[in-house]
Amino acid sequence: MSWGEHERWLQGDLSAGFYQEALDDAADRPARDRGRRKVIRAHELPWENSPHGLLKHLANAQMDLRIETIDAYMQVIPPGSHSGRHRQLAEQAFYVLEGSGYDLHVDCDVEITDTYHWRPQDLEQRFDWEAGDVVYIPPNTISRHYNVDRERVARIAVVTNRIYRQCGLNDLEQIENAPEYRKAEILTAERVREYVEAARAALAS
Repeated sequence: MSWGEHERWLQGDLSAGFYQEALDDAADRPARDRGRRKVIRAHELPWENSPHGLLKHLANAQMDLRIETIDAYMQVIPPGSHSGRHRQLAEQAFYVLEGSGYDLHVDCDVEITDTYHWRPQDLEQRFDWEAGDVVYIPPNTISRHYNVDRERVARIAVVTNRIYRQCGLNDLEQIENAPEYRKAEILTAERVREYVEAARAALAS
């Protein structure tokens, strides 16, 4: 029985080898993975002065690592400062390595029809944290991290689920930038020290 496309199914001159490429990729993957690193030393981890703050990347899709499903970075928040404010669809969690502070979270209502819409709820929630704590940030949440200590840095290790992005759902929006953000700055460990000392001096004056 014809479904009405009998005059169309033989049209087209394009050719591709997508299935064979998938087979080849699966066959070659073990050898490629053996060449990817399982350990990257501290001095090899890249710094970034990002709109969200001062970061040292621990795991990223662009790094030569075996890690497939998460991105991770250490964030340094100078005394009395805070991160940027962002909203992302992927869930996050962070472990507090050093210092104390709090997070402000705003959940968003999501509607997916022909297009994707989100709307912040009216309630802003505060979550206090200190060294040794783990903080969970649910999907599609607006969040910001605050360091309440006027002398010490706060350092947190942030882990983000990479699967959302791999599924085409890289919904990440920077709403406000961190105070230390300098576009295109090449961040170094020495510059991080300078940011920390400047923040400490400003609070002491």
